[in-house]
Amino acid sequence: MNIPLQSQTITSKNVTVFTGTRAEYGLLFWLLKDIQQDVDLTLQLLVSGMHCSSEFGETYRQIEQDGFTIDEKVEILLSSNSKVGTAKSVGLGIIGFADSLARLQPDVLVILGDRFEAFAAAQTAMLMQIPILHIHGGEITEGAYDDAIRHAITKLSYLHATSNDAHRQRVIQLGESPDRVKNVGAIGLEHIKRTQLMNINQLSDSLNFTLNCPFFVVTYHPVTLAEESPETSFQALLDSLDSFPDYQVILTYPNADDGGRLIIPLLEQYARDNPLRVHAIQSLGQVRYLSAVKHAAAVIGNSSSGIIEVPIFDVPTVNIGSRQLGRIAAKSVLNCEPNVNSICSTIKYALAHGYKLQGEIIQQPYGQGNTSQEIVEMIKSLNFNPVKVFHDHKPH
Repeated sequence: MNIPLQSQTITSKNVTVFTGTRAEYGLLFWLLKDIQQDVDLTLQLLVSGMHCSSEFGETYRQIEQDGFTIDEKVEILLSSNSKVGTAKSVGLGIIGFADSLARLQPDVLVILGDRFEAFAAAQTAMLMQIPILHIHGGEITEGAYDDAIRHAITKLSYLHATSNDAHRQRVIQLGESPDRVKNVGAIGLEHIKRTQLMNINQLSDSLNFTLNCPFFVVTYHPVTLAEESPETSFQALLDSLDSFPDYQVILTYPNADDGGRLIIPLLEQYARDNPLRVHAIQSLGQVRYLSAVKHAAAVIGNSSSGIIEVPIFDVPTVNIGSRQLGRIAAKSVLNCEPNVNSICSTIKYALAHGYKLQGEIIQQPYGQGNTSQEIVEMIKSLNFNPVKVFHDHKPH
């Protein structure tokens, strides 16, 4: 059971929302709309990371096309593929975000998730005594340094909107006061109720690629902690797809983590070698992505969306390797090793729907998509005290 946040008189608030990647922006879309339309709140957008990079599709343009004003844009990505480059990008982010936040003067900064761009924004805001509302804290992904970043952002934040009750309890375990932690469900599921998705013909037209066979949606990101070579694992995935020649493939680019740029040439060559069967795209955007998921035979890769959003469509996920290790998942999420035999056998099992009983509805552990308004109410009831007391657990 959630403990309600303390109420207070609502005054107008400047709400800065940070976004650094296409996936994160897609999850935030309806929250941005709700903040934008609330008479007591003023939306400010701080955009950075992959959004500003031509290498990853300059997805800030999609934000503008959706009717949002970008108040501050901070470029931080280096043309690098190393841990040193990532660390330097965090440093560049802190410098740029300090100037941006000084200009914006937010009453609260909203940050989703666990990426290094968000980590830089959170450090900056904490040092400037700007309260942070963190979304999707308390989760575990043991195969990526995102795990440590997520928990660090939790400790830098003041309010917490978690995706299920187990995650809420974990945030409290990290010393956060229960009255500042609320289980609101996964924010990405808001699209299921509020977004008009495309039919298969509309999706084909939008992609300029004819989908006339069953197809897979494939997204693979580098694993940043475990001993799992991005090139070797991704090549095993591509080799596995060759075993299913009757299935088309929508293949999205990896994110900007170190190792991601090693995958891109392999992805592009695979699409060139299979022009009628494979469509590679830098960014689908949330509407096309969810539309593709809705019509897909399976989602394959190691993205968190395969665990959090995909099961609500009753579409199986083939989750490869250790990147998402530790996440709570529905039965339709099928884990496999990053090698051809394991991937192929798991895809076959997914296509046969062997993971569920006849007619069984897969239970979704991340809510049903009623999240954005709950977060808006958390923002409006915020009464910030920069002295944050560590919440100790009392022995039973």
